[in-house]
Amino acid sequence: MNKAIYIATSEQNSGKSIITLGLMSMLIGKMAKVGYFRPIVEDFEEGGFDNHIETVIGHFGLDIQFEDAYAITKSKLIKKKNKGKIGEVLDLIIEKYKKLEERFDFVLVEGTGFSGEGTVIELDMNVLIAKNLGIPTIIVGSGVGKTLEELLDSLYLAYDSFKVKDVEVLAVISNKVQHENIDIVTTGLRKSLPHSVMVNTIPLIHNLNNPTVQEIVKELDAKVLFGSAHLNNQTGNFSVGAMQLCNYLLHLKENSLVITPGDRADIILGALQANESVNYPTISGIVLTGNILPEISILKLIEGLSTIVPIIAVEEGTYFITNKIGSIKSKIYANNKQKIEISITTFEKYVDLDNLAEKLITFEADGMTPKMFQYNLVKRARQHRKHIVLPEGNDDRIIMAASRLLEMDVVDISIIGNKKQIESKVAELGLFFDFSKVQIINPIESEHYDDYVNTYYELRKAKNVTLGMAKDLMEDVSYFGTMMVYKGDADGMVSGAAHTTQHTILPALQFIKTKPNSSVVSSIFFMCLEDRVSVFGDCAINPNPTAEQLAEIAISSADSSLAFGIEPKIAMLSYSSGSSGKGDEVDKVRTATEIVRKKRPDLKIEGPIQYDAAVDMAVGKSKMPNSEVAGQASVLIFPDLNTGNNTYKAVQRETGALAIGPMLQGLNKPVNDLSRGCTVDDIINTVVITAIQAQGL
Repeated sequence: MNKAIYIATSEQNSGKSIITLGLMSMLIGKMAKVGYFRPIVEDFEEGGFDNHIETVIGHFGLDIQFEDAYAITKSKLIKKKNKGKIGEVLDLIIEKYKKLEERFDFVLVEGTGFSGEGTVIELDMNVLIAKNLGIPTIIVGSGVGKTLEELLDSLYLAYDSFKVKDVEVLAVISNKVQHENIDIVTTGLRKSLPHSVMVNTIPLIHNLNNPTVQEIVKELDAKVLFGSAHLNNQTGNFSVGAMQLCNYLLHLKENSLVITPGDRADIILGALQANESVNYPTISGIVLTGNILPEISILKLIEGLSTIVPIIAVEEGTYFITNKIGSIKSKIYANNKQKIEISITTFEKYVDLDNLAEKLITFEADGMTPKMFQYNLVKRARQHRKHIVLPEGNDDRIIMAASRLLEMDVVDISIIGNKKQIESKVAELGLFFDFSKVQIINPIESEHYDDYVNTYYELRKAKNVTLGMAKDLMEDVSYFGTMMVYKGDADGMVSGAAHTTQHTILPALQFIKTKPNSSVVSSIFFMCLEDRVSVFGDCAINPNPTAEQLAEIAISSADSSLAFGIEPKIAMLSYSSGSSGKGDEVDKVRTATEIVRKKRPDLKIEGPIQYDAAVDMAVGKSKMPNSEVAGQASVLIFPDLNTGNNTYKAVQRETGALAIGPMLQGLNKPVNDLSRGCTVDDIINTVVITAIQAQGL
């Protein structure tokens, strides 16, 4: 049974980080526990970390200590080899790998990167490691600076190096290929390699190839004068400010890096002003050369600007610095979320995931972890893309979430707000934000405003709503966003970061209304525990539901559970289990359980049942030995809002569980409410589940 994959290359700067990140993203959606291992790492300072390991463990939240994720540094490897002790190195690598293999369902092993001393032995070492670990390989090669023939030859030679040692090669991926050559390269590789080997080609992505300002600071040992909060800005091209300002402005392109001597106040201030102007592209940063700082008056002026890109100072002259920046090889590091998201999206776009998964995974792991659940959510949302409106465009968290959703490329987005204010906020937050992919709407300026006003008036005039009242309400972002959903101009709405639950839900109740078979709107949370995902309902909407309402909440929650890939086993929670309890509250739960059994005999349900008996197998079998649900409940229905809300928060805080939701049930079209204390991740998760809800309509 295959439990690992080895990612190998035969050259420097192949871009295998894209493959590592993309594969890891795919794997954590397929199985419960995924590990990561680098047999050989570059040397790092005492107390420091290897960048690759730090990035993968940090981004995916892997349960691995840094010391367990690698075996040996390159300098120690070379010393061992020179003493004829490669066998000891292999023993160490195998020992550390086996410990990970025992802990995890699958281990992604990343080979060396061919940099620094010892590159001549690296291909042979990678082959030797893969062979001794007994795991198959994916080979990655770069098309940069190669002719078609050279690229094909280099990849085939790497393939042959593994095959001659009886190491199975599952896939060969040519990376950093010009877009127009993708088909030519793919066809050439398929002719050169056996049919059993999967072949994919990934184009050169300039946003991944160009360095961030932070990387430039590190390479140049520069001093940061301003804009330290935006060092992750991605650079585009770079240009030297040596001409007059009026001419230099004509050379600015999107994300330009400005390089100029520190005494060129005209270029510095002009570039900063251009960054603010809608008539010129955004700049990523300014490099001041020649060990010259602007005069104090200029520094004071810059300090007072509302938006400042990173401004860094270096000692060397302009010519030297320009050449050095041009030679920087960009890397992906842990806190650069933009590059990580682009890497994952690129991998998923250009690699045949289903075919690769079939080759990699020959078993099914039990259970559904939070990572698996979240991966599957995003995958489902992408399959049938939906349009979600976010009415609270004045909230920083909404803008940050929208930026990340654009990078994930999972939904279409409309934001309600003032475009200039949002543009200013994006610049202030230092976000990557493709405005061409987002619809920003000011309600009163919208072409749909009059139609929405008249529609609302016609729907509500029987409730004494006047045309004037309708006009006022359609200026409200919640009403306008809900009307977008009602009219089909959006598929769903997510709100509540800056508004109350009532403000979010009331418009939906007024004109989206409940489904024909629903009399109550309720909510669920997807509680992502360490080894499973449970559905909690209703923890956000109904204070004290009747037995009939509780039964409807249970049925709706079971249907939602099934729709999201979780087999529903319903526990109707109370303070007693079975028939022993007495009192109005336990009788309500007992009645609700019987209503569900009559309406939906296909559902597995138990109630009344206590929480511990519902989720703990030993307790469940002890208290209710003949139950299909006790000890293994996946849908937990709380008798009232007080119990539900406190329980989900207690479970979340005490266990570290991720709570996704609340997701509203019972409406004709999806509208979901956020908590005013929500995080950016909460918003992203809620947008994704809203998109999936919309797919089911």
